[in-house]
Amino acid sequence: MVTHPFHPLCGRELPVLFERRTRRGLWFVCEVDGQARVTLRQEWTDRGVPASEQRLGAEGLTRLRAVIDAMASRSLSDTQVGE
Repeated sequence: MVTHPFHPLCGRELPVLFERRTRRGLWFVCEVDGQARVTLRQEWTDRGVPASEQRLGAEGLTRLRAVIDAMASRSLSDTQVGE
């Protein structure tokens, strides 16, 4: 069953045709209505750890951007000092 809250097939039970393991994890290739195939991460199904039901809001994204900018700035200044 697709459990990822933001996936368009959330709540649907799909037959698993086969599994594919990559370095990024386990994936299921499933059949949709006998016509199409969809590839789902294990985490997006009832066979994985449930996904968060909350999206990150604008305030959280703004704070995250500030942290990334600070880290990038520090990395750039460390590179320039070592030259």
